Amino acid sequence: MKNICVLVSGGGTNLQAIIDAQNRGEIKGGKVTCVISSKEGAYALERAKKADIPSVVLPRKDYNDSKSYSEAILAELDRRKADLVVLAGFMTILDECVTRAYPYRIINVHPALIPSFCGEGFYGLKVHECALEKGVKISGATVHFVNEEADAGAIILQGAVEVKNNDTPQTLQRRIMEDVEWKLLPKAVSLFCEDRITVKDGKAYVDLEK
Repeated sequence: MKNICVLVSGGGTNLQAIIDAQNRGEIKGGKVTCVISSKEGAYALERAKKADIPSVVLPRKDYNDSKSYSEAILAELDRRKADLVVLAGFMTILDECVTRAYPYRIINVHPALIPSFCGEGFYGLKVHECALEKGVKISGATVHFVNEEADAGAIILQGAVEVKNNDTPQTLQRRIMEDVEWKLLPKAVSLFCEDRITVKDGKAYVDLEK
């Protein structure tokens, strides 16, 4: 049984999607054993408490720079014996000391179809604002491995939604979360825990036949 550590910063809706999937028996081969928050008072901590999941707060503001903060995160992940690290609305970019210590063991969900509308600075409503400005007809979300470059790790799963003529950044964001993010992230977590993802030449291959 793999230990899953979830990193959060805010409301924790993606964390809740994982918890709900776990409660339904959809996360096979793994279990959420710890939630780590970069902010005190994040509602995600309340979600963890209700689910009887241990949590710890490592406030980003208590550290002078990204490297020292990342080292503290790494020490906590090691202490918790993390097999998989999930970034679920975690608003801090981790130093390469973490990604190098956990290669192809950290996953993130990004609210766009990578390689579109991704990279440094593309987060939250900004992603959907840019998608609407470009007039794209479909958008969606991508679950990918995390490496040293923002949103550049191997793609695991993607899902799309139709962009409607009357969409606002807020309505598009909500549809992508409900129809794609909350479904794909738990699925990717389970696939990892079942050893059904392999990486070759920087690309992730998913075995959906097992």
